Amino acid sequence: MGKAFVAVLAGGVLLATGTPALAPTARVAEATRAAQPVGEGRAAGTVRVAKTRLGPQGYGKVRLGMSAKKARATGKIVLKMPLRGGACSGWDLKAHPTGKNSVGLYISKRRGVAVIFAPKGARTPEGIGIGSTTKQVKKAYPRWKSAASGFLLASVPGNKKAYYAFIASKNGTVKELAFGLDTQDCVN
Repeated sequence: MGKAFVAVLAGGVLLATGTPALAPTARVAEATRAAQPVGEGRAAGTVRVAKTRLGPQGYGKVRLGMSAKKARATGKIVLKMPLRGGACSGWDLKAHPTGKNSVGLYISKRRGVAVIFAPKGARTPEGIGIGSTTKQVKKAYPRWKSAASGFLLASVPGNKKAYYAFIASKNGTVKELAFGLDTQDCVN
């Protein structure tokens, strides 16, 4: 993780200094585990990974590093915050619009799709998503690190150029999950 994802969570808004002022608000969601009976290809106590996977290369057809032009051509994103002289533009996933003052992903002018924020129901290939516990994060990513901000950071298995940043609530559940390029230049 060359560049750590360091930000401040204040008043439910992720603030990134020196970058676009518009950032995702914390999305607190219930754990969204798929309901599949034990015995039908699933062992007791395991989590079935949702069809909406975040990582290791992207989210659906939207891939980290993809240019804005290519990302727009997927038909899966919509512009929410133009560049206006900044390094990054803010976008939403069409299927998962965010509220006012938030975006679902950032696209860097230099790096392409730089950061994707997990929409409700999305999980990493290791089964971690919004609503997972920090204990589950640490088990799924045993080489995790703690940022100065308190976020849990993990390298993405299968993608040496990416990281996950897990933002936990006071009760120890993941309330925000970011997936980004180590070299992204959109958020601190």
